[in-house]
Amino acid sequence: MMNTNSVGGYSLSNPDSDNRTKRIFAYICDNFGKNVISAQQESVWRGSPEYETDYIKEVTGKLPAMRGLDFKANDFDGVVGRSIEWTKRGGLVTICWHTGVAISDYPESKSDNPDFARLFTDGTDENDTLMTSWDRAARALAELRDAGVTVLWRPFHEFDGQWFWWGKGGAENFVRLWRMMYDKFTNKYKLNNLIWVLGYADYVADGWYPGDEYCDIIGSDTYNNSTHKSAFELLKKVAHKPMAFHECGNVPPIDNFVNDGAMWAWFMVWHTDFILNNDKRVLAEIYNDPRVITLDKLPKDLVI
Repeated sequence: MMNTNSVGGYSLSNPDSDNRTKRIFAYICDNFGKNVISAQQESVWRGSPEYETDYIKEVTGKLPAMRGLDFKANDFDGVVGRSIEWTKRGGLVTICWHTGVAISDYPESKSDNPDFARLFTDGTDENDTLMTSWDRAARALAELRDAGVTVLWRPFHEFDGQWFWWGKGGAENFVRLWRMMYDKFTNKYKLNNLIWVLGYADYVADGWYPGDEYCDIIGSDTYNNSTHKSAFELLKKVAHKPMAFHECGNVPPIDNFVNDGAMWAWFMVWHTDFILNNDKRVLAEIYNDPRVITLDKLPKDLVI
């Protein structure tokens, strides 16, 4: 029996994590450095939320092990429903959130430029708006908790790029923001089904790390069609955590990752044209490589 409290020296930040969440984290840790979990971000505006997974199935004969979803545009109910459905199929779920300070959409995630001093001050309109937004997201995540769904939760992604509002206040304000959400979701809402994924931009800037006790997996993204080895090496210096290639465009052959010494816990291709722009032959080889974990290879005891 695998020790789900600590695997390879890695452990969850929340000691009250539920049993399924501990098993999933242990599975990720046990495979990290040896096998790569396949993941795909969904879209919901090209006819069907299965647009990307249907394409992958057609090209490779396989399905990704992990589905990426987004609370953007107030799609809480849709994300909850699709997350439960994917988990019932035996899959893993990761959720990000493009939003402004108030519940909104992608444009606001970039255009908002809040006063962080007021954002952190109880009783201000800015703080009330932010807490109302977080409360709504927490209720959706609680629905998933109660349904038995573990979420690889990736809020405030690409923070050090500073193009989203949550990075515009600089590193110190970001760390405070991350810790505030972690505390609210963990201690107030008891979201013991979350695995916290800290997603840097492509260059992994110094000074933005909130601390080992506030995250479980660290990662970085790039769309330069590489194995992202440079970020892999930088992240190793940030913390002793499993590491994820949490967004990419074209996926290189798996041998490239092996040869570069950059065997991420997972790779996740972004939606719509990003997955279509991958070379079909390479994509089929990746999804059928024995070192790549697809939906059919995940442990059956993870099904709810």
